Amino acid sequence: MTARPGAGVAADARITAAPGGALPLLRGDGPLALRRTRAAGPYAQVTLVGAMSGPLGGDRLRLGAEVLPNAALRVTSAAATVALPGADPEADASYETDLTVGEGGELRWLPEPLIAARGSRLRMATRVRLAAGARLVHREQLVLGRAGEEPGSLTTRLAVWHDGRPLLDQELSLGPGAPPGWDGGAVLGGHRAAGQRLVVSPELAE
Repeated sequence: MTARPGAGVAADARITAAPGGALPLLRGDGPLALRRTRAAGPYAQVTLVGAMSGPLGGDRLRLGAEVLPNAALRVTSAAATVALPGADPEADASYETDLTVGEGGELRWLPEPLIAARGSRLRMATRVRLAAGARLVHREQLVLGRAGEEPGSLTTRLAVWHDGRPLLDQELSLGPGAPPGWDGGAVLGGHRAAGQRLVVSPELAE
């Protein structure tokens, strides 16, 4: 972790999963603490534990996971992630996630919700690269504001490549500063939560 005076922290955490449930690389950093936890089935399981508040305005967080060929990894989190304002109310936080799954590998990415608290400004980007025979279950849950408060500003992008070709590339902006209509009928319809689940599997090719 690198502290940046007046500009938040920079943290980089990494996971590598190998066949047989091995985790040759498990390195947490800053607010991204990683713990191996017990899993049912063939998966190695890693749980993200918030070691400190974050992301705060000005933070730069990166989390990478690589599933080697024929390995299986399940990633969860111990609690919701809460984006909060930092010392500079105009400073954005960024949270980048890079996921790679090799041939015959499987990744289940199942974190708890991301909550954009009032005054927060967060940009999230998730990039996923899948081999032709890889499997993926990816869950994303977004909550705008805690109980009884106005939402923070949140932009999230998910880009997925399968066998070297683009499979999905979407971006969603919510909260103050987002394009008009984000809380209208075509997007949230007045609600304050959104979610999606993406499943990629060779069995679905037909």
